[in-house]
Amino acid sequence: MSRVGKKPIEVPSGVKVAVSDRVVTVEGPKGTLTFEHRPEVAVEWVEAEKAVKVAPAESAGESRTARALWGTTRSVISNMVEGAAKGYEKKLEIVGVGWGAEVAGQNLKLVLGYANPVMVPIPEGVQVTVEKQLVTIQGADKQAVGQFAAVVRSKRPPEPYNGKGVRYSDEVIQKKQGKQFGA
Repeated sequence: MSRVGKKPIEVPSGVKVAVSDRVVTVEGPKGTLTFEHRPEVAVEWVEAEKAVKVAPAESAGESRTARALWGTTRSVISNMVEGAAKGYEKKLEIVGVGWGAEVAGQNLKLVLGYANPVMVPIPEGVQVTVEKQLVTIQGADKQAVGQFAAVVRSKRPPEPYNGKGVRYSDEVIQKKQGKQFGA
């Protein structure tokens, strides 16, 4: 039995949830998200409780796949509700002399010490703002925000000797001592 899957997802006011066939649609002030769940899982919207309930489908029985997808489906729908209500945010710091970023149309232009600037296309539903060397990524879809932040970070990950690179604002870099001469 899934401990996560058993808990109903409470929907805050201002967020609308619609379940039709296998498609779950969540609409809120931050945006509209849709998700098509697997047939091994049953999702129902309970209007009286203002909650979404997830359970294994009757046809799937007690199969291992149904149990595995039960908690995952509940977590994805819960993240959709929270994203539509509040949204998600990731902050990246660019550490390096002369390094920076700016939004150029639908691209994020990164100057990271290479010969040419690196252009990263900004996906739909994600907003990017830049203040000097701090990049803020916001959006309703948790997966899209996290994936875009990971792609930007991968363009120049932080190195352990000087700490230069693109890192999350709450990330701690363990610095290495480096070589010692004259010992």
